[in-house]
Amino acid sequence: KVLGQGIMAMSAHKLLSTSAFRSAVSNAPSAFLATRTAAARPASRHFSSSGNESSPYGQSLEVARWPITKTNTILNIVPQGKRMVVERFGKLHAIHESGYFLAAPMVDRIAYVIDVRERAVDIMPQSAITRDNVSVEVSGNLFVRVVDPERAAYGARNPLYAVMMHAQSAMRSAIGELELDEILHNRAGLNTLIKGSLQEAAVAWGLEVRRYELTEITPDDEIRIAMDKQAAAERARREQVLRAEGDKRGAELTSEGIKISLKNESEGKLIQVTNEADAEKIRILREAEGKAEAMKMQAVAQAEAIGVIAEELGKKGGREAAALALAKEYAKMYGEMGSKSNTMFFQESAGNAQSLVLQALAAMKAMDSMGDGIGDVVANRKPDWERIKDNDQ
Repeated sequence: KVLGQGIMAMSAHKLLSTSAFRSAVSNAPSAFLATRTAAARPASRHFSSSGNESSPYGQSLEVARWPITKTNTILNIVPQGKRMVVERFGKLHAIHESGYFLAAPMVDRIAYVIDVRERAVDIMPQSAITRDNVSVEVSGNLFVRVVDPERAAYGARNPLYAVMMHAQSAMRSAIGELELDEILHNRAGLNTLIKGSLQEAAVAWGLEVRRYELTEITPDDEIRIAMDKQAAAERARREQVLRAEGDKRGAELTSEGIKISLKNESEGKLIQVTNEADAEKIRILREAEGKAEAMKMQAVAQAEAIGVIAEELGKKGGREAAALALAKEYAKMYGEMGSKSNTMFFQESAGNAQSLVLQALAAMKAMDSMGDGIGDVVANRKPDWERIKDNDQ
């Protein structure tokens, strides 16, 4: 501890004895005013990487003031996200991560303070010519991170400036290999191509290129006017195509609707005719069934009536009663004939009731004899084949 304090006292005495320190102290007020004035002015796009070199591509203060150093205070603190490169007698001694470390004054020097966090580097607009001879201005953003502090400190004089310059040349080379339409429609592929070219070169500088993004592609005025006209023509063409497709679709839907309507109408008529035919069929069947049932019932009634009449005729006095009823019906028939016509033909003794009864009895006897004769004929009739045989003989 005593040795360290002695070394610090010697360093302070040496610093006070130098004319540079005295001039700095005497010029402190003017330097402070100059700093305030420079801070009030807008930042310039020109920067100096080593104090006397300038470039038209202004970036952050860290790029402009590279390398960033720090005074050795023996007990040194490394902030989070930074690395400190310590040289001993002008040669790399150690690289310290976040935390604290001790360094011997006058022997060790903090030569570089490197920020290892990812940073965005603005690539200013620059002119380039595409493969189809179109002049465009292209700008972009480069995202890099220091992964090897030793290479970042000793691989290039200013690694950020070097990667910026390489990004510009790689961007011009990539654009020169593509046409304007390809550049406008394939930015992702162009970004990947530029990033791959940058990553190969950035390894030697201790940098990792995370990604590269094209921010703006601006063609010249004539090309822009032509592109606007082309876009207007393309929009008009798309409008016409969409209108034609809409008309076509409308016509298709209309014809399909008519087709479906006619189909449904024909199916409806078919169903109507079928139903009407079924109804007519059912009606005819029902009427036939009704008529058949009526005829059957009438026949049954007639058979029953005939049976009753036959039974009554077999009784005593039945034939005389039947003859009387028949004469009554005969007289009724004459009455109906007289009501319908003025001219009538009668047989002899038409008004004699006894004659009518006798005629009815005679008709009944004739029917009885006829029935007996028919029965005998049916009973004595030979089969057809026997009659045919007899005829042959």
